[in-house]
Amino acid sequence: MKHNKENLYDLIYQIVDQIPKGKVTTYGAIANSLGIKSGARMVGYAMNASHSMSGLPAHRVVNRNGVLTGKHHFDDPDEMQKRLELDGIAVQDDQIVDFKKRFWDPCHIGDM
Repeated sequence: MKHNKENLYDLIYQIVDQIPKGKVTTYGAIANSLGIKSGARMVGYAMNASHSMSGLPAHRVVNRNGVLTGKHHFDDPDEMQKRLELDGIAVQDDQIVDFKKRFWDPCHIGDM
């Protein structure tokens, strides 16, 4: 399916908005759920553009290894970790502790 950039960003934000508290997902998992082959980078661009959006849990999107690669896009580089910890997610050395346990797959949104 072909998406224009604004439409694609809206779809990405809709998925991010559904990430449950206490869970994280990855750029690639979001892209996969939208059928965007090799789209992790596009999801990253959308997340970088989202930092001014109030209420979007952008802090719950990490890289495929659970690393907080997007932290430098927050006003305070420690903000991403602080928000994750408020969600009950442990972070050590910029990486999610128990990443596999904390991972949420957006392909299973309807399975909840």
